[in-house]
Amino acid sequence: MKRYELIVIGAGPAGLSAAIEAASWGMKVIVFDENVRPGGQLFKQIHKFFGSKKHKAKIRGFRIGDTLLKEAEQAGVTVQLKATVMGVFNNKEITVMMNDQIEHFKGDNILIATGASENMITFPGWTLPGVIGAGAAQTLMNLHGVKPGSKILMVGSGNVGLVVSFQLLQAGCEVVAIIDASSRIGGYGVHAAKVARTGVPYYLSHTIIQAEGEDCVTGAVIGEVDDHWQIIEGTQKKLDVDTICLAVGLSPMSQLARMAGCEMIDEAVKGGLVPLCSEYGETSIPGLFCAGDVAGIEEASSAMIQGRIAGSVAARRAGYILDQEFAQKNADFQESLAQLREGMFGAEKKGKNLSHTDEGIPLSLTLLQEGYINEAEIQRFPGFSETISSETKTKGVYPVIECTQNIPCNPCQDACQQGCISIGDRITSLPIVTDKEKCSGCGMCVSSCPGQAIFLIEENYEEDYVAISLPYEFLPLPQPGEQGLALDRSGQAVGSAEIVKVRQGKAMDETAIVTMKVRAKYAASARFYQQLEGCLSGGSTEALAMKGGELE
Repeated sequence: MKRYELIVIGAGPAGLSAAIEAASWGMKVIVFDENVRPGGQLFKQIHKFFGSKKHKAKIRGFRIGDTLLKEAEQAGVTVQLKATVMGVFNNKEITVMMNDQIEHFKGDNILIATGASENMITFPGWTLPGVIGAGAAQTLMNLHGVKPGSKILMVGSGNVGLVVSFQLLQAGCEVVAIIDASSRIGGYGVHAAKVARTGVPYYLSHTIIQAEGEDCVTGAVIGEVDDHWQIIEGTQKKLDVDTICLAVGLSPMSQLARMAGCEMIDEAVKGGLVPLCSEYGETSIPGLFCAGDVAGIEEASSAMIQGRIAGSVAARRAGYILDQEFAQKNADFQESLAQLREGMFGAEKKGKNLSHTDEGIPLSLTLLQEGYINEAEIQRFPGFSETISSETKTKGVYPVIECTQNIPCNPCQDACQQGCISIGDRITSLPIVTDKEKCSGCGMCVSSCPGQAIFLIEENYEEDYVAISLPYEFLPLPQPGEQGLALDRSGQAVGSAEIVKVRQGKAMDETAIVTMKVRAKYAASARFYQQLEGCLSGGSTEALAMKGGELE
């Protein structure tokens, strides 16, 4: 029987972070993972992370995964793949299936970081080919380069549903609709808004009734639900789709913790049955830890910090860290973790129908119910251009920030070297556009925003025209001189647009900044550029133009 000072089960963000932390203090660490490659969900995450610099904000998930793997190798961590942990037993012994054989290992400490599994819902036709989980769709697209389908219905408007919907659009799929039985969008407003700008409709208080088809999905029927979650007769709608993607929550994979004899609790806010853990992630069994989604569903940023905490505690138990040094390190970790748990999506406010921001500003009801902010509502928020003086507008370019919810994120403040953007010490505060310094128009705030919620407006670009710079993450990139359509926040065409500049650099991490010239009257409404071919919202140019837009 081989013995290690720390055995980690799961090579995702929590497991790798714990292994790196423990090994950096000199511990002998091994990581087991049943998959063929390490990194867990990180390598499916092509979007940028929220948080602050210490939370790896504005860095894409797969790049964070690459960094963790390099750090693990440098720290001397042994990572054993295609290794399925069959059980955790007394005295911290485990059995592992590797190469068709069962092997035994013993750990002085064990960390369970097995993550979570996707929830499913049942309905007539749910077993048909073409009904898949959102995580499976991400795997197909981002790991294997395979489109899950052509016309997609997304069921669920939480962060997973919203993020995967955007990635489906990036992969060239048409997202026909996003539905949710709840009356409010469940994920970040900035995620919902960037999808809405492309023309994808939301159906809140709707559920799926059935999937149509014999050998595969050929359509879906949805219907509106009442306050008791019952279908309202006569509201049924048939959607022409070939894929139904389910993003209806995650459940902690806590089976090994329960098998080990850990005290368990059932908490809806954490996703279901989880082990009872201390602030250090230690279970009721001394030396047995849990971190990441197995201990409660959260973002990967939180999982990495939880892993670091568990790894440092294991190192202290083994005598590698002095109590005073550990106390300072743990205080830093706990402060960082607390920051990610603040705001309107934190555990204390999760599931509550909030009406105002922390600053006392009424939330956008249109955003919560339809996925976008209307022009009347956006003017309430400090990031909107009305806070900029008329003198600044006349002189040149200025930022508009359409971030209207208290979420833990501040890369825009760090990105602006001119002091035009301020969030302050509290990471969940709404960003403020100040008048203290003149915006240079560098665009770093635009490219660094994980929610793609920042735009640069240059009034008086030409007579009767303004220039709007916006984030763009679709291929092919438009080119200067190209003529297309300007879409508003709801995805409706408002008029013609001409591309005047396209910027893309290493510091922007593949987020291009596209500058389009539009009529001055669209300065406060035009927020997306639609190429004339390959319409993202699935309609023709003519159809989009007929939705109230003008072609000059």
